[in-house]
Amino acid sequence: MINRLKVGIVGGTGMVGQRFIALLENHPWFEIVSIAASAKSAGKTYEEATSGRWKLSTAMPDFVKNIVVKDASNVEEVASEVDFIFCAVDMKKDEIKALEEAYAKTGTPVVSNNSAHRWTPDVPMVIPEINPGHLDVIEYQRKRLGTSTGFIAVKPNCSIQSYVPTLHALKAFEPTQVVSCTYQAISGAGKTFKDWPEMIDNVIPYIGGEEEKSEQEPLRIWGTIENGAIVKAVSPIITTQCIRVPVSDGHMAATFVNFKNKPAKDEIISLWRNFKGAPQELNLPSAPKQFITYFEEDNRPQTKLDRDMENGMGVSVGRLREDTLYHYKFVSLSHNTVRGAAGGAVLIAELLKAQGYINKK
Repeated sequence: MINRLKVGIVGGTGMVGQRFIALLENHPWFEIVSIAASAKSAGKTYEEATSGRWKLSTAMPDFVKNIVVKDASNVEEVASEVDFIFCAVDMKKDEIKALEEAYAKTGTPVVSNNSAHRWTPDVPMVIPEINPGHLDVIEYQRKRLGTSTGFIAVKPNCSIQSYVPTLHALKAFEPTQVVSCTYQAISGAGKTFKDWPEMIDNVIPYIGGEEEKSEQEPLRIWGTIENGAIVKAVSPIITTQCIRVPVSDGHMAATFVNFKNKPAKDEIISLWRNFKGAPQELNLPSAPKQFITYFEEDNRPQTKLDRDMENGMGVSVGRLREDTLYHYKFVSLSHNTVRGAAGGAVLIAELLKAQGYINKK
């Protein structure tokens, strides 16, 4: 617990910011020393700023209650106190881009939960078990921003975390066509049932922008670095439907897939169960020991039972079977505000620290 890196949470009063605070309460490497939000929250204690708006089922940690919230736009002030920041602000995309670059140019690493920079060519968008090599693009980004220590790294959309790892584990068989329907929790919209009573006993068959993200972001994850930019992969072809369902947390995906070389069912299950990535090899603090868990039972995974697998950082999968139109179909699940949001960003930060990209200022 000694000599931990000093962390700022920019956008700390929203649901994802709250999740960052809960996850970092006893983190062995990172210590929250600064919280920033909009001007209307600035100057209040964190407890005052989130009064009536604490959205998590767990209690607010005592250590943050009396931290005085800063104005996120006071970049130099916040940056001077921290070694790096997590960013989860609720602003227009162009404003987020400018804000995150302003922090990076102070020499402060930015690990972002936002979508604004996911398609900036020299910004790595990372699922640590899948494409840690994309961090190499940071050296080109630093040259563009004119900094030797600052940079921006982002996590991808929460909806893809439930099915992209399962497909990546099977990349040797070359998936060619993927259909995935995601059933997404209301916390993905930053809501609880108290905030959004219209979702009780309801399903909404549309989430703005989500299908485009779900179809294109996996291709960037599987892309390559060429001339200082990440170039997205051209396959597999992915089509999705994204549906909002009356669930508090947990995104489920029903996926159909064709392969260039069709594997046997037992080969797929073995690859899922044995898949490991850099976080497991490095034994990072937030890394799930078992990244992908396969259930033999016909009625698993279930959202309520399985979203907290591996402290919310694991992916659960089941119902693997052959299909009449595709080679296989299966159902998978991940926790959207842990693995899909704050927890995924914390794991990225741990990987960045382990690889020497984040250090004490």
